[in-house]
Amino acid sequence: MPVIRTLSQAVGRMLPKPACGCRTSAVPVRFLGSSPRQIPADANFHSITFSETDHPRVLITGGLGQLGVGLANLLRKRFGKDNVILSDIRKPPNHIFHSGPFIYSDILDYKNLREIVVNNRITWLFHYSALLSAVGEANVSLARAVNITGLHNVLDIATEHGLRLFVPSTIGAFGPTSPRDPTPDLCIQRPRTIYGVSKVHAELMGEYYYYRYGLDFRCLRYPGIISADSQPGGGTTDYAVQIFHSAAKNGRFECNLKPSTKLPMMYIDDCLRATLEVMEAPAKSLSMRTYNINAMSFTPKELAQEVLKHVPEFQITYNVDSVRQAIADSWPMNFDDSNARKDWGWKHDFDLPELVTTMLNLHGSGARVAQAN
Repeated sequence: MPVIRTLSQAVGRMLPKPACGCRTSAVPVRFLGSSPRQIPADANFHSITFSETDHPRVLITGGLGQLGVGLANLLRKRFGKDNVILSDIRKPPNHIFHSGPFIYSDILDYKNLREIVVNNRITWLFHYSALLSAVGEANVSLARAVNITGLHNVLDIATEHGLRLFVPSTIGAFGPTSPRDPTPDLCIQRPRTIYGVSKVHAELMGEYYYYRYGLDFRCLRYPGIISADSQPGGGTTDYAVQIFHSAAKNGRFECNLKPSTKLPMMYIDDCLRATLEVMEAPAKSLSMRTYNINAMSFTPKELAQEVLKHVPEFQITYNVDSVRQAIADSWPMNFDDSNARKDWGWKHDFDLPELVTTMLNLHGSGARVAQAN
């Protein structure tokens, strides 16, 4: 039996073969991280596996953003409350803190993140920590650190410990030279925001780690996500959330995009269900690592017209934000998600009429909606 002389040789022998069937290379001691931290020479590497009857142990980073809390609720119903850990660098509200496990986690702190994964025997990781499009443009250096350096830490730790890793991407991963109507899964991607650039980087790095190290990386390109439970987080599609807050509160809304700006959108329940479905999909059914998903596309004018059916006194005005408008004009108008529908059976539930009725009901306009219906 040949003698294993180096840590790299040991790692190469212990890592599982990639699902793609290609050759597995030895994993670098510290992978791609930019800090001087290194894995100790006597570290033990082994992948975590669990049978089909066992529940995964889940960690959600950036859990207090628009999607994290809703995803935690969905996964806890599926896998049990104690098997899903929500994490963030911010202090959670009481109702979130008491709804299930919550811990502090800074994705820029490699040691802290690694300890969390090891101590809690994590097997699935949902990486939601990111600065969104408009906020990222206002603070490029912070966006670069969170969206890129943080991703490197997550990739390294997920590879070392054999995790199944989900990283969301976005319509912002495309640019003005991409085909816009429809936008396919595979086409030219030249985004012009740090958010978009970082998401293309995440897609390509995840695919690279899949082929090079066998990392079970899965990614969905989300359209604009609309939900009633969270406040807008600095994204270009935030108007489609804010309009419902304003319609229910005072019947007026000032939109920062042109009335004809068409973008793909999705209700949060469809988004979270798609995320769980792609994570549960058998590896052999996935023909790619990153998929478009879509439900509907509409303009601010079309959305306002649908709101008017339920809130007759609703008024919309337009005060265009040049930065957000330029971003929106470089994004897809419609997503081609035929591969997701073919490979793992993706199907949305909410179209525009159902979306508007649901959002107005959740914002306290239920009496108006019922009367209009």
